[in-house]
Amino acid sequence: MRYQHVCLEAIVTNPPEEVVTSVEIESRLAPVYEKLRLPEGRLELMTGIRERRFYQPGTLPGTISAATVQKGLKAARIAPELCQALIHGSVCRDQMEPATAAAVHAAAGLPKNSLVIDVSNACLGILNGAVIIADMIELGRIKAGIVVGTEIGRPLVEATIDKLNNDPSVTRKSFKLDFASLTIGSGSAAIVLCHDSISKTGHRLLGGACRADTSHANLCEGGVDAGETNDHRPLMSTDSEALLYAGVDLAQETWEETKAVLGWANADVTKTFTHQVGKAHRSLLLEKLNLSTELDYPTVEVMGNTGAAALPTAAALGIEAGFVSAGDRIALLGIGSGLNSIMLGVEWNS
Repeated sequence: MRYQHVCLEAIVTNPPEEVVTSVEIESRLAPVYEKLRLPEGRLELMTGIRERRFYQPGTLPGTISAATVQKGLKAARIAPELCQALIHGSVCRDQMEPATAAAVHAAAGLPKNSLVIDVSNACLGILNGAVIIADMIELGRIKAGIVVGTEIGRPLVEATIDKLNNDPSVTRKSFKLDFASLTIGSGSAAIVLCHDSISKTGHRLLGGACRADTSHANLCEGGVDAGETNDHRPLMSTDSEALLYAGVDLAQETWEETKAVLGWANADVTKTFTHQVGKAHRSLLLEKLNLSTELDYPTVEVMGNTGAAALPTAAALGIEAGFVSAGDRIALLGIGSGLNSIMLGVEWNS
């Protein structure tokens, strides 16, 4: 996919204030650690995640997303009436029906002549939404749109802690399938896209590529199982090692196709933002793509894995920190369970 008229006008994040450390999570798992003879500090040592953030208990994703949309439109300096597409792209939603995007659209005061939908695709939902909006802009259907997503990680982490503590049959092997669930954090992010005729920044979304390897769809599976938690909190089972290597293999294929589409070589890339799930994943991904870690902005140590919000959150925080400069060629390197991958190129022109 190539775009001639699409600009990436703003990327914003709206993170929670409450910080929960890996030490705190391990302290709640002390009985399991003692039973399995696991060393303290294992969670941070294995993942690099020192802390993550949570919204207050009972927070609905749509409530946070509405505020994130308003923040995004303000940052982009785009009037709400010009925003004719609102996509909610996180795993977490307010309910099954109607779309969470409906309440977000109403709260943000967006116009009636809008596309208003949810797009859920594991950790790629926000990037999927960005591509849908970019396609609409390139086709001339709309002038601007916004994709937003909010991941509420607290219920999954706390349900996993309770499950492990109450499982008399827990073993080191079974613990490994729940380990990734303890890395999850909460976060919210939005991407504002517009036609170049109304852009104030000139940050061009050039295009990219997407690929899938659905033979690995069973490596990370999650949902609500009231029979286990008895309170409708979600649980997740992840083969972290297999997911790591299968995901990086797919990422390599997607990156080669992305470079071919954009006419880029690795030397053309000056900054990267990745979907960060842990230090091992980030390091291996960049190594296999032959991209320096110095080009990438790390966030996983303090944010944890925030699902679909992870990559745009890293980009937003990097931009706020002055990590991106005029003339940078930026690679957005997205990957999610399923397996799916989307990689996009941006030319930063501020």
